[in-house]
Amino acid sequence: MCLACGIPTHVVGTEPAVVAQTRFAALRNADCRTYITGAALSMMGDSIEHVITYWVMFQQFHQPALAGFAVISHWAPSLFSFYTGAWADRADCRKIIQLAQVLFMSVSASWGVLILTHSLQMWHALVLLLLHGIANVVWAPAEQLMLHDLVGRPTLPSAVRLNSTFRSVGFLAGPAVGSVLLLTLGPSLGIFVNVVSFLPLTIWLSRTHHTGHIRDAVGAARARVSPRAALHVLRDVARQPVLLSMMALGGAGSLLIGSGMSPQMPEFATDLGVGDAGGLGYGALIAANSAGAVLGGMLLESTGLLKPSARTAMFSTLGWSVCLIGFAVSRNYPISLALLLGAGVFNLASQSIAQTLVQLLAPAEKRGRIVGVFNMASNGLKAGSGFTIGLAGGLIGIHWSLGLSAVLLGIFVACLVVYSSRATSPNLGQSRTSAEITSPA
Repeated sequence: MCLACGIPTHVVGTEPAVVAQTRFAALRNADCRTYITGAALSMMGDSIEHVITYWVMFQQFHQPALAGFAVISHWAPSLFSFYTGAWADRADCRKIIQLAQVLFMSVSASWGVLILTHSLQMWHALVLLLLHGIANVVWAPAEQLMLHDLVGRPTLPSAVRLNSTFRSVGFLAGPAVGSVLLLTLGPSLGIFVNVVSFLPLTIWLSRTHHTGHIRDAVGAARARVSPRAALHVLRDVARQPVLLSMMALGGAGSLLIGSGMSPQMPEFATDLGVGDAGGLGYGALIAANSAGAVLGGMLLESTGLLKPSARTAMFSTLGWSVCLIGFAVSRNYPISLALLLGAGVFNLASQSIAQTLVQLLAPAEKRGRIVGVFNMASNGLKAGSGFTIGLAGGLIGIHWSLGLSAVLLGIFVACLVVYSSRATSPNLGQSRTSAEITSPA
């Protein structure tokens, strides 16, 4: 055990070894299967809300800068993920996730009332997006602890991949369902119906015995949330090259790209000639990225073609940036759709591998806080994409802002690959290619 950081010495600075897994191993666990299905439905509700509300905001205000500011207000709460991670370390994760679901439902219902009564104002939209962001930051660390509690360490890589994949299925279904709701019920009634999406997970959590701490109960109640404790965790992260690299990777992608494209998608759709609100072209553009994420998850889980290592996460992020550069310059709808599909594949690969490494490297008594720090980087910095794509897009155009952001991301990742190789290879006496986490049987 490393006395300085409380992490087993055999994993400090390197990637944890995990035994080979059966394909789709997490789905063999009934509780995990139920949880990730409920999470997928919640993410579908999240996506439906975005499809409807982003379109309403675009039609009512016609401000790319407003869409960018909406991203900032939505993701900025994740900068406090360390505190929600510490909360998850010491509290019942079932109740934390249920609270997040109640917040999601309340926000959707509030959107519906404002749209139905024609009283929506700009500040209403920003407040609701902020509350939605708070729900996300409450849920995220508790969710990762719950996954570990459901399946245990050997099956954790599969659970993280499949949870990400199923969430992407929810995002994939959301645009289609959202478009149907827009066409048939209109935005106000459609978003009221959307509240139902969050109920299955909320109800199941009231019935399961898993709390997020059954497997690792020791030390959970002693979690601290002071700024000094946060600095200690950050210092622990800085001592581990692989962990630090994964957090830097997630942070850079979030800051430069993040969710900055989503609020701008109506304008991209208009430029590509498919700007009809309820049209399939607009919905397909939003769904393409999630469809690619589902494909990427299936590749990781079933074929082993994308080796789950830190290096693969980095090169997957490079592939993501290349696809987005192509999307930024493309004026051809089929090509743009294909590039978004490829971007989803690479992004899912990078994110799921990074999340798995972070969980496996974190000691049990600090897992929530370290996951919280990772969430600060991978989600909290998405607020920056409101500047890099949204607000900058208002000045130089969204195609230029997206393209330049993707170029900067590619340069940063190339530098990170060099840093990671130099930081790990001399100390470990191993090849420049990082060890695999898992190889499906």
